[in-house]
Amino acid sequence: MKLSAALVAVFVVAMAVTLVVGRAGGDPSADGGGEVGEIPVVRENSHRLATAADGRVTLVEFLDFECEACLAAYPFVEQLREDYAGRVTFVARYFPVPGHANAENAALAVEAAAQQGQFEAMYKRMYETQSEWGEQQTSKADLFRTFAQDLGLDVATYDRAVADPATLERVQQDMNDALALGVQGTPTFFLNGKMIAPATTDEFRKLIDDALEG
Repeated sequence: MKLSAALVAVFVVAMAVTLVVGRAGGDPSADGGGEVGEIPVVRENSHRLATAADGRVTLVEFLDFECEACLAAYPFVEQLREDYAGRVTFVARYFPVPGHANAENAALAVEAAAQQGQFEAMYKRMYETQSEWGEQQTSKADLFRTFAQDLGLDVATYDRAVADPATLERVQQDMNDALALGVQGTPTFFLNGKMIAPATTDEFRKLIDDALEG
């Protein structure tokens, strides 16, 4: 899987913006423990897209399914997952930006799917269909419900999960952690507990390679 030049450009701009806001907010970092102060970068219930057996290197992305920059980063992250399979743990955490009308609805749908063991399938579906529902002011919760049907989920269970305040609390837990960690936009990445904002995809890879060699 290769990033197109256009997607690379969007992704690099997103990384540059994250770099600026990260510097403005200080340098939230941790020394190998996966925590910044008392806030965990990865919680026990965080969603892992891939797990490395040795647990030495972990890449965490705070994301918004309605964010165009997150969509631009998505194929790159998928490529990283392929290239570093078995060596890097990949974690996805929610950060639905309030200015995106359906970001929270999307996160709720993904979390409801996760409760039926289909986090990754719904995660991918959101990015694959973002052009159909993103940047719209009307609720797309009904559309997301059709995604659940398409994935073969128990729809009644899905409906209960979406309506359950505990599901929203789970999403908000990620949001609260992100804000406490200094996250101000998406996508924001943490590598082994430290916020990173590489200016290029090559620099991104080098940071991972250095972590693996360290």
